[in-house]
Amino acid sequence: TRAEMATVPLGFNIDAPRWDQSTFVGRLKHFLNITDPRTVLVPEEELDRAKALVEGCRAGLVPPGSSREQLLYAKKLYDSAFHPDSGEKMNLIGRMSFQVPGGMALTGCMLQFYRTVPAVVFWQWVNQSFNAIVNYTNRNAASPISLRQIGVAYVTATGTALATAVGLNLYTKRAPPLLARWVPFAAVAAANCVNIPMMRQQEIINGVTVTDGDNNELGCSRRAAVKGIAQVVVSRITMAAPGMIILPIIMERLEKFPFMQRIRVLHGPLQVLLCGGFLLFMVPAACALFPQRCSLALADLELELRDGIMAKHGDKVPYVYFNKGL
Repeated sequence: TRAEMATVPLGFNIDAPRWDQSTFVGRLKHFLNITDPRTVLVPEEELDRAKALVEGCRAGLVPPGSSREQLLYAKKLYDSAFHPDSGEKMNLIGRMSFQVPGGMALTGCMLQFYRTVPAVVFWQWVNQSFNAIVNYTNRNAASPISLRQIGVAYVTATGTALATAVGLNLYTKRAPPLLARWVPFAAVAAANCVNIPMMRQQEIINGVTVTDGDNNELGCSRRAAVKGIAQVVVSRITMAAPGMIILPIIMERLEKFPFMQRIRVLHGPLQVLLCGGFLLFMVPAACALFPQRCSLALADLELELRDGIMAKHGDKVPYVYFNKGL
């Protein structure tokens, strides 16, 4: 055991962030690392080995000869595929590392097939099904949700997206063509405002676990849940915005060229590729907008919880911390 522990680099803590998480740039580097779409292709067996290596490192036991680089790569795979609360392996579609390949295909199709109501209905339904899986996968796992609540959240969000998309699609029939191209974004933004809070309603009802700076549990807070979910809504809308707002402008200009009119069949694949270019940067950038370990001032907590913390700890806990989800 002593020999194995000697292979752990001196002072190395596998759970310590590699970059400063109090800054946007530090968080951006972190999420560029764990949302790397290449990790989607890593075999399940390698992900399981990475988890075993991370858990072994936490216990001070790693295979002889393990380098710092190997340990950091194992942590990258672990962070990309396993839930930060439960440690359980997340389904492939719900992982943030799948947001680029999955999001680029769906966004490209929504932007391409926006002219007819049946096409709008189909692609908004597919997109909201995808979003429901992502939102459920990246919830705060400490707050369980029933199948009935999942169903209500899914139906409500899908209904909101379809009502927004179809309504605006009909409204923009006489509007400039560019406005019609922006309808998918309006539908996605509206649905996110419903889908995420509904899918994570148990957190709002029962609160999320809050801790002090040393990760000691202090209780559950509904206000913390509301703050975390609101930040996730902003992040998801920001993630979609550049591609769904700027790309229609680009396509509107490109489609006026004769060569583009001759290759209409390639417009769809082109939009998918361009969406991928936007999402490669926007997925980590949107995730990095707010710290994953969210904080809330003691003064902003519910009165009962605040009084309980002050009675036990006095003024030693000015802020509480919690996982806001992604």
